[in-house]
Amino acid sequence: MSHATVVVSGTKIAEEIGTSRSEVWRLIQQLRGLGVDVAGHPATGYQLRAVPDLLLPEMLAPSLKGTIFGGARQIRHYYKIGSTNSEAMRAASEGAPEGSVFLAEEQLAGRGRGEHSWHSARSAGIYCSVILRPAMPPSEALIFSLAAGLAVRTAVAEIAPQLLADLKWPNDLLLGGKKFCGILTEMTAEATRVRHLVVGVGINVNQVKFPAELREIATSLRIETGMEWSRVELCAALLKSLDRQYRSLIENAGARASILRRFEESSSSVRGRKVSIEVNSDGNSAENGGLAGITEGLDERGFLRVRTEDGLRTVLSGTVRTIGNL
Repeated sequence: MSHATVVVSGTKIAEEIGTSRSEVWRLIQQLRGLGVDVAGHPATGYQLRAVPDLLLPEMLAPSLKGTIFGGARQIRHYYKIGSTNSEAMRAASEGAPEGSVFLAEEQLAGRGRGEHSWHSARSAGIYCSVILRPAMPPSEALIFSLAAGLAVRTAVAEIAPQLLADLKWPNDLLLGGKKFCGILTEMTAEATRVRHLVVGVGINVNQVKFPAELREIATSLRIETGMEWSRVELCAALLKSLDRQYRSLIENAGARASILRRFEESSSSVRGRKVSIEVNSDGNSAENGGLAGITEGLDERGFLRVRTEDGLRTVLSGTVRTIGNL
């Protein structure tokens, strides 16, 4: 990538990759279709006007040395895919190692919690899933979603310190009350141990508009700051931040309490806010029909506590909607 913007003839490119000049032309057209700014034509040669902001392994790997995500061979990049989480879960079941990363420029079937879809505009956001294999029981899996939220918040603040995202339990990040990031954690487990866990992170980065049904509830970093962001820089910061959170969690006995404390400190809604809870399809029977009350922080596992008219309740799963301040 150090000489990415020099002019190179079609013949030279064809020789380097072992194909014909006509195939090089076809590939160049594909790149242009993806938004890569390639100047020139077969007679004069080709030139990248700028290094493209694509989440390629070669672009990310140098920044990830020393992390569990380090190495280009651990990073799988797709221009178009159904869902990075689905692909990561499939690969994990087939033995893909811990630290494997799945990145897409576009998702055709991006997923959120509760069977919600995730709008994945081409090369505008970060659609990333990672495989983890923690030696922990499945009952403790929620802590990884909370840790991932903190990792995203830290990564964004490293690049734009003026942006302090609001963490919404259990898996959303907000700016100005609108969602710009969602986290989906899925796992395969036995009764007493996690076999593998996939943490998926979707971040709205450079979107300038959203479908009509999302305009009132979604935002992007570009909309909030008025500037275009480097997805490569942000993705590298995200993976390094995830690495720090994960290593601390599995190596430091006090990390769990620290994650819970920092999550509460970074959230405007988990303590002292009037909320209603819309129970997801995987909610337990005690919560069927939803509930409302005042939030009283997180319990030792990371579940939300809500003081209702019937007493203190622990919310295991659901969508939290704030009603207002006390």
